[in-house]
Amino acid sequence: MLRQRWIGIITAGSLFLLILMIPTLIVVPFTGSNNIEHAQETGAVKQKEELPSKISPFSIKVLRSGTNQVEEVPLETYVARVVASEMPVDFELEALKAQALAARTYITQHMVQDKPISKQADVTDTTADQVYKNDQELKDQWKDAYQENMNKINKAVKETSGEIITYDGKPITAAFFSTSNGYTENAEDYWADKIPYLKSVASPWDEDSPKFKDQKIVTTSALDEALGVSPAASIQSAKITKTSSNRVDKLTLDGKTFTGREIREKFNLRSSDFSLQQKGDHIIFTTTGYGHGIGMSQYGANGMAKAGKDYKEIIHHYYQQTKIAPISKQTALASLN
Repeated sequence: MLRQRWIGIITAGSLFLLILMIPTLIVVPFTGSNNIEHAQETGAVKQKEELPSKISPFSIKVLRSGTNQVEEVPLETYVARVVASEMPVDFELEALKAQALAARTYITQHMVQDKPISKQADVTDTTADQVYKNDQELKDQWKDAYQENMNKINKAVKETSGEIITYDGKPITAAFFSTSNGYTENAEDYWADKIPYLKSVASPWDEDSPKFKDQKIVTTSALDEALGVSPAASIQSAKITKTSSNRVDKLTLDGKTFTGREIREKFNLRSSDFSLQQKGDHIIFTTTGYGHGIGMSQYGANGMAKAGKDYKEIIHHYYQQTKIAPISKQTALASLN
């Protein structure tokens, strides 16, 4: 009887110790240095936002322009680093989500429909595709703010993971740019082709962008040489026609006609919405907006987010008649072929 009583006491004591240990067993595996960050000054901790590799159906091979080396990264990691490189991190979360969708859609369409740039790489890390910086480059850029910034971006990517923008069941050409002049541009007014979902829409939020207005000054001799016109040609005699979004469609000077895009590229202007003014032997270009103007305006997206719109509303505003859909199994398989 005494022996049974001692066994009971020992069993109860063991059970009590086990109950005390269970919270420790649950917590300990998640309190390593790889899973928390220490908040500055307060000593508080925050859970890191991380992207599980299993949510990436395929990887991207990126040719690094600085080293000529190829980096292979999972799709969602690539998307996060593109968002970090292409959009200011202090933008609203819903704007960052919209950018994540645009970035994921762009690379998905490229992987499925376009040829890789070489046998070794799928895309570049430049504006020829999408700007991409790796982890170390972002750490060098953000320094102490790196983890906080990446947490925010990873949250935006995670909350839209696997989603792309489609039209007629296919990933779209998810064009985006910095700042509009108050309207986006019809694709056919800047590019060669008409694209049904890339139509001009109002974007009044862009007026708050620091890139909304700009000026560039060139000499009259530099303009004459670049355009191949006579030094006697007067800017006052130039004829300008506009697109429906008030960007320059055509400029005719000294009997020669140029598109607004050609002028923008020849003089490295921020936008094809420009005016010209001559002062002595100098020409002043005044531009409104920044970028080609097609698709989603980044500052417009941020303005919409500040006004309470979510990322789906932003996407449907800038990409007309599109749908947000998951990457299909067929799409993922096609990208691997």
